Amino acid sequence: MPFELSPSSINLFLECPRCFWLEKHKVWKRPSAGFPTLPSGMDRILKEHFDRFRDRGELPPELRNSECRQGYSLFQDTSLLREWRNARKGISWKDEEGNVLRGGIDNLLVKGNKLVVLDYKTRGFPAKEETYKAYQHQLDIYTFLLRKNGYSTENFAFIIFYVPKKVTETGEVIFDSELVKMSVNVENAERIFREAISLLKGPCPKEKCEWCERV
Repeated sequence: MPFELSPSSINLFLECPRCFWLEKHKVWKRPSAGFPTLPSGMDRILKEHFDRFRDRGELPPELRNSECRQGYSLFQDTSLLREWRNARKGISWKDEEGNVLRGGIDNLLVKGNKLVVLDYKTRGFPAKEETYKAYQHQLDIYTFLLRKNGYSTENFAFIIFYVPKKVTETGEVIFDSELVKMSVNVENAERIFREAISLLKGPCPKEKCEWCERV
């Protein structure tokens, strides 16, 4: 039977193969603490923010004051971007056995004839190097999916981290932003995807974590 994977399920596979196997075989699902609403709300207004500049043919200040100020533009196909942003549909690829890898992107930059993944993250504190590494597989997968759909991409992607800085006298919250450029590895994305599918075809892993130890 074919399976559908996403960056979040790939992360679960890397964290605990047994939890991943149980969930994808619909035996048991790891309890969720719920998705915090603030990052979700920030994600929505950031997309609106970037879209306003895109519609004017401009880059927002976060990009104008970075290395993206020359030679980059925001992706202009609004209908396709709307589809790719949809968490349920997103951008996807199906392998030769019918297994699907799917992900919902935040935005894309265009550099010449190549696309560059642009992701937004909201954090309570400034990001450190280990923070960047936590998003490596996600960026690899998005770039891999673009290439599998016939698009040329650069070998890097960008994350913009937004961190609260202060509250003004009139109550507005001011955020600092940091643009981070990261190399991507599409071969790594495909390797992990195929390893995850291979594991799902076999028996349930025996090694347990604190979540699945009682199942």
